[in-house]
Amino acid sequence: MKIGVIMGGISSEREVSLKTGQEMINHLDRSRYEAVPIVVTQRADLITQVQQADIDFALLALHGQYGEDGTVQGALETLGIPYTGSGVLASSLCMNKQLSKMLLKTAGIQTPAGLYWKDVYDPQAVEQLGYPVIVKPNLGGSSIGVQLVHNEKELLTAVQEASHLDQGILIEPYLKGTELTCAILDGEVLPIIGIRSAHSEWFDYRAKYEDGGAEENVIELPPVIRQRVREAALASYQLLQCKVYARVDMILCQDMPYVLEVNTLPGMTANSLFPKSAAAAGMTFTQLLDRIIASSLHERKQEWG
Repeated sequence: MKIGVIMGGISSEREVSLKTGQEMINHLDRSRYEAVPIVVTQRADLITQVQQADIDFALLALHGQYGEDGTVQGALETLGIPYTGSGVLASSLCMNKQLSKMLLKTAGIQTPAGLYWKDVYDPQAVEQLGYPVIVKPNLGGSSIGVQLVHNEKELLTAVQEASHLDQGILIEPYLKGTELTCAILDGEVLPIIGIRSAHSEWFDYRAKYEDGGAEENVIELPPVIRQRVREAALASYQLLQCKVYARVDMILCQDMPYVLEVNTLPGMTANSLFPKSAAAAGMTFTQLLDRIIASSLHERKQEWG
């Protein structure tokens, strides 16, 4: 099978995407697949490059806007090329943190309260929320543009930086607790990973992508709490209509899991959490990719008939 590994893109997460794509190529089973790197540098490239490559299947290594937000998925559907992961709707919903949080709250799934700003700056509202707060772009990932803010003086700078990446900004109370991530594959929750940053108070970009930036290990939770975490992860996955695989990031605060976001194309770099969780479940990176490809082919066949 001729597989196009689509990576790069135009989002702030381009460099992470290139690492994900290369890692996928390194671990694809060469006896089963012919890997073709497709590096996207601008929107107009995608369709031409995919058609020229004459691929049978698209392995998506993209992150962020124009990659994880449903646009590339829609383009591939138009071309009739099956692709990995969730469909257009789930991709779009999960990319928009504000919208997905509203849906989670409506369904009774715990997620941090907060403010959503667009063309607004209201420090008094943040004062009422209470410092410290987390400021983040609404559309984005890899903790790019995300800052922990302790007071009003830091707030303006953080908002300005986040607004360079997206018009919409989320401001949430900083919940002190244990950061967790739940990898889900074919509706099954893989071993839960607990994260502790080595350099900062939270799991920032540096912690995610620098060697030794964080301690990430399978975490042993009391059975009742573990069940609570698993249920919250699966409920989020199902509510937002995710398919094949996704990663649900949470913070465990006073034994209650709060869902931070759902990633429909989680990172697959050498340091990424999803492969670590799969390894803890006894899967090699190559076996994980085999599962993702087979399940995605089945899903697209179900959807497209």
